[in-house]
Amino acid sequence: MEQHSVQRIVVVCVTVSLFSLSLLAVSTGLAGGRTLSGTMVSVSSRRVEEGNRKLHSSHRKLLTSGNGKMEPNRIWGEKCSKSDIVINQGPTAPLPSGIPTYTVEIMNMCVSGCDISGIHLRCGWFSSARLINPKVFKRLRYNDCLVNDGRPLINGATISFQYANTFLYPLSVSSVICV
Repeated sequence: MEQHSVQRIVVVCVTVSLFSLSLLAVSTGLAGGRTLSGTMVSVSSRRVEEGNRKLHSSHRKLLTSGNGKMEPNRIWGEKCSKSDIVINQGPTAPLPSGIPTYTVEIMNMCVSGCDISGIHLRCGWFSSARLINPKVFKRLRYNDCLVNDGRPLINGATISFQYANTFLYPLSVSSVICV
């Protein structure tokens, strides 16, 4: 019995030692990485350009829109952009007939305090078994839906509506007008 408990203690000590050594190796960059200014970056995900010493890491990517174009640089660019409109949608209780319903929230998250009007969404052949106020959201044509009847959505405001269909429509911002 005593020999069995000694073996357990040895196994625990070896495990703790190996864990400590691996943690030390990761923190000092010995496990295939480098430390630059105290930040651990794996060799496979870093690129350092000579001269400028620019660092690109796999977890830091520029956001692109669905068509691959980069959004404008907000520091030097326009006062607002499509990326300031955030769309969330999720399932809600179905209609009595059993048709699934979804709630959509469209938010103006502009950090520079701008109001945004003329918000158009890509919406495919959007339709709903539940009536939606057309001043809140309406499909103009295939893949073009208008939010808030084109009027400004003030900074920090949210507009929401519910629709009913057998599936969730993917919605994304296609264009906006900065006010």
